[in-house]
Amino acid sequence: MVTRILPAVGDAEAARAVTTLLSQLPDTEPAPPVGNSTLLLDTLAQLAEESLADLPEVVLVHERVGPVPALELIREVALRFPAVGVILITADTGSGVYAAAMDSGARGVVGLPLSYDELSARVHAAGNWAAGVRRHLGADSGLPTGPGGTVITVSGAKGGVGTTTLSVQLALAARAVGQHVALVDMDLQSGDVASYLDVQFRRSIADLAGIKDISPRVLQDVVLHHETGVGLLLAPGEGERGEEVDERTTRQVIGALRSRYHVVIVDCGSQLTGANAAAVEMADGALLVVTPDVVTVRAAKRTVRMWDRLQVRKAEDTLAVVNRHTRTTEIQPPLVERIVGTRVARTAVPAGFKELQPAVDAGRMQDLDDRGQVKQAMWALAGELGLGRGPEDGPVGHGRSRRGKYRNDRGSIGFRRRRGADRGGAAAADRPGGEG
Repeated sequence: MVTRILPAVGDAEAARAVTTLLSQLPDTEPAPPVGNSTLLLDTLAQLAEESLADLPEVVLVHERVGPVPALELIREVALRFPAVGVILITADTGSGVYAAAMDSGARGVVGLPLSYDELSARVHAAGNWAAGVRRHLGADSGLPTGPGGTVITVSGAKGGVGTTTLSVQLALAARAVGQHVALVDMDLQSGDVASYLDVQFRRSIADLAGIKDISPRVLQDVVLHHETGVGLLLAPGEGERGEEVDERTTRQVIGALRSRYHVVIVDCGSQLTGANAAAVEMADGALLVVTPDVVTVRAAKRTVRMWDRLQVRKAEDTLAVVNRHTRTTEIQPPLVERIVGTRVARTAVPAGFKELQPAVDAGRMQDLDDRGQVKQAMWALAGELGLGRGPEDGPVGHGRSRRGKYRNDRGSIGFRRRRGADRGGAAAADRPGGEG
């Protein structure tokens, strides 16, 4: 049996050392190293999208891979791709690190400097384990052995642009076609998802902070099962408790939800924290909600540049959504695309305060009128993203989850891919000083 190996090594010198040694192992097929955690997860997701058989048997995670810490990366790979054997490469092979690696889902630990005999033994053992798991599961078993559910974050260019309304409607649209859906309120200090859906709750995402291993039972105790069928993981009622939710908690929570739901919608609000930055970085698709006014478009431009500087997300991996759109405003979607530097969704959500107000006041966003333009646009956006039924789409099948797709007039592309954007127009937001 030939064992396929995918190394994840952030340091160029370390990558050369790993590649050299792997080339000497018999009955192996090493792939070129990937340089960071995002590339590793993207590569595995793309391989798993069509068939379990396309995944490598072994993934090597170097301790300096970054930006996600190695043990958290191992945990996410183990959750999303349970038929892949993960090996940690580390200079510290003490009992504490070994135990932490095993708790995270690793199948072995290899010490630095690398030894041919040790690496060969660990790769052989992990490869045999992976092959055995795959024989047991079968490529068409229907079990969650693929890339996991689709995670979509919804962030606001500034406060009050409608992230919660959009998040709720995207979740409801996905649920309407049979998807298992979780809606997470990551606006940790002022989240309103509970108010929009009129629910009383005791547990929140803050109750998961500090838990080392978020098991299905632990998750079940915290996720509120709403009458619509959507699972709700809510922001704490006491805003100060939001500080308890850090980046590590976010990664664990989203990893756990992703392995148990077809679709996970995360309302990130408009404030950037370590917690919701981790959510945006992990997501298959990141939406940035913009209203067609100069102040908000400038704020969107600042947000996109900040995400890029902090290595949270690149502009080409972000999709702007124009909310409260009217045909008479000077700022139209192509201009937003030009100024902000991201793609813009084909579906713009029209302004509709009168349509929304009764449902918002009653806390019954699930009762929004099906004939209303706002709901129709938001559900059309869900279809555009591959989450629900759009004007040109049938229902998304729920036999297995799939990565969402962004479709525009130029074709259908993956969330993390980009084609040339239309260019044209000018406005005050694009003049010198337009960043605010």
